Amino acid sequence: MLSLEDKIVAITGASGGIGEATARLLARRGAAVVLAARRGERVDAIAQDIREEGGRAAAYVVDVTEAEDLRRLVSSTIDRYGRIDVLVNNAGIAPISPLADLDTAGWSAMIDVNLRGMLNGVAAALPAFRAQGAGHLVSVVSVAGLNGTSPTMAVYAATKNAVRTVHEGLRTESTDGVVRTTAVSPGYIRTDLADSMADPRIREQTREHMAAVGISPAAVARAVAFAIEQPGDVEIGEITVRPTRQA
Repeated sequence: MLSLEDKIVAITGASGGIGEATARLLARRGAAVVLAARRGERVDAIAQDIREEGGRAAAYVVDVTEAEDLRRLVSSTIDRYGRIDVLVNNAGIAPISPLADLDTAGWSAMIDVNLRGMLNGVAAALPAFRAQGAGHLVSVVSVAGLNGTSPTMAVYAATKNAVRTVHEGLRTESTDGVVRTTAVSPGYIRTDLADSMADPRIREQTREHMAAVGISPAAVARAVAFAIEQPGDVEIGEITVRPTRQA
């Protein structure tokens, strides 16, 4: 089993699914984890579970659409543990629908959470990473950001493609060896992402497909751990994690 004893990792969207699984796995492998999400009671409970199992964990209420929340997450992590080694940008929503439905509120929400939320994380963490002389930005993207799109997913895929583009831009600006970047793109993972889908037909279809094909969030957590535990001169730029049964 890999050891992450010397890592301090903050994770957004950590109240369930991939974020929760990542926090629990990294803590079991020795990292100190800082869980962040809008559902304060939920991240508090997860952090308490981790501490009762002998791990190191803290929790904060964070809305990634608020830049100040991300700055506070980074500063609180540094105040508590002395530094922040990794920020995992995991928060995301998918109120998908056909473009013809004109769900402009849903479009704006995906842009705000999926893209602007990630940029807020970059703005908060990058100065700390530069000041420390090292840091690692990990973002959970999606296979939708790799393969174009399918009906109902145009705006969602656009936000995920944009996140990948930002990651590549940050990578090309960070060849001095200070900042590492990793984009992890999951396929069908059994999470509560469908809860953010307003259309009941699309929501039920997604849940059925996740149940039939999806794999555990722990699979993505292991990919994140693999990227993080690499030595400082090794960057795992992109990882795709999908079920073997997914087309």
